[in-house]
Amino acid sequence: MTDPIADYLTRLRNAIKAQHRVVEIPASNLKKEITKILFEQGYILNYKFIEGENPAGTIKIALKYDPVNKVNAIKNLKRVSRPGLRQYTGYKDMPRVLNGLGIAILSTSKGVMTNKKASEEKVGGEVLCYVY
Repeated sequence: MTDPIADYLTRLRNAIKAQHRVVEIPASNLKKEITKILFEQGYILNYKFIEGENPAGTIKIALKYDPVNKVNAIKNLKRVSRPGLRQYTGYKDMPRVLNGLGIAILSTSKGVMTNKKASEEKVGGEVLCYVY
């Protein structure tokens, strides 16, 4: 597999489209950090890291739905930086997702963080994905 982050986002999109409650994804350190950010920002209900048969383990994610009209909290997941075309940004020209309503997840020298936190810490990096 050439792009594990795209696979992670696609598995989430497919589970949302099929209205699953839980999705299991092969784990890596970067995927674990992205999952933590999605939980902190309120896009997923809960997550659990399971040590299993593969060396890195598995991530079990409980998706968040509105109880009244069954709409998912995640409207769109978009991969920005790809292995063939990396997208970097400085802290001065940080991307705004949906005019500030969504988040961009960045991989910086200080770890994986959202665009808002990266602006506060004045650090740029590779834009991994947009979530809204």
